[in-house]
Amino acid sequence: MSSQKDHKLCMIPGPVEFHEDVLTSMSTLATSHVSPAFIPVFGESIQLLRKVFLTEKGQPFVVSGSGTLGWDMVSSNLVEPGEDALVLNTGYFGDSFSECLKVYGAKVTQVKSEIGERTTIQEVSDAISDKSYKIITITHVDTSTGVLADVKGISEVVKKQSPNTLIIVDGVCSVGCEELRFDEWGIDVVLTASQKALGVPPGLSILVASERAIEVFKNRKAPIPSYYASWAHWLPIMNAYESRKGMYFATPPVQLIYALNTSLKQITSIPLETRFEQHKKASNRIKDALDSLGLNFLPKNREAAANGMTAIYYPEGIQPADLLQKVASHNVVIAGGLHRAIATKYFRVGHMGISVTEPERKHLDTVISALTDSLKELGYSGK
Repeated sequence: MSSQKDHKLCMIPGPVEFHEDVLTSMSTLATSHVSPAFIPVFGESIQLLRKVFLTEKGQPFVVSGSGTLGWDMVSSNLVEPGEDALVLNTGYFGDSFSECLKVYGAKVTQVKSEIGERTTIQEVSDAISDKSYKIITITHVDTSTGVLADVKGISEVVKKQSPNTLIIVDGVCSVGCEELRFDEWGIDVVLTASQKALGVPPGLSILVASERAIEVFKNRKAPIPSYYASWAHWLPIMNAYESRKGMYFATPPVQLIYALNTSLKQITSIPLETRFEQHKKASNRIKDALDSLGLNFLPKNREAAANGMTAIYYPEGIQPADLLQKVASHNVVIAGGLHRAIATKYFRVGHMGISVTEPERKHLDTVISALTDSLKELGYSGK
């Protein structure tokens, strides 16, 4: 049973509920970032990230910031002004990644999917046949729509038709809950954040870059147009800590890295295949329960739907604020819509991390009951 104080269950698509041991790890006393006690914790965390990302030689970066910082790292380190970037857009975060790339001078082309649909392999094939792109970006799960991209299939066609294009995956809402195989699928960058399926409070921007991506960075001709996001500053830091040596560029969030270390040990204590399957089963359970109530989902089909979250249209006659507040009265917090075009038409439920891997907590039962009861109390009769 949980030893946490009573609180509203946080079932949004991040931040998620955090394990007691992860929270306890943040309760360390003031500790220097170059302390002999901290250096090996940071170094071990870098190594554990390779296991989670399923890579042997990928270079992890762990930097204070939100997942958004990963966009800046990609845009400033890998793309030079005037180079072409192809963005596969399945929602709000595709729009935002495009904006970030443009800030750093990239020439952005978007393949924009209809709301609820994912980019097809044929659309990717057609796009990369038109011109040569420096990078292609894929939002693995767009948190605004709950749409799941076919990263494996897209990577295969890019490798075949445009082998010099770097494959960039925005994995903020997928790392730790969706199948993602960095080395096997030939990915060059995966960026994520701490507060979703990795199960750590917000504040860490986490990214893994392939050897090829690092070489592209090292051989760039234009100056890096960012100070804080520059890998020229962060790569030596990561190498130093992994070698169990302290080094300084900017102060790392010591307590968050202790928490990350604890969570990564928990995640890697079981096979990742087991974790992926747990999230698939939990996703189907949530979606089956909501489907039985007669609710409709934003993704057009299950194949295109994320396993760590669900996006659901409000039933006719139910107002957004009414449902969110009613669910909160049952001590559960869910999220409203985020996609600019339809934000008031749907809501989102997160189901990842310990809410899935530790069923004894009954988080899924609780959110299903809260939604069922809330809809009934608001006069919704269902099917």
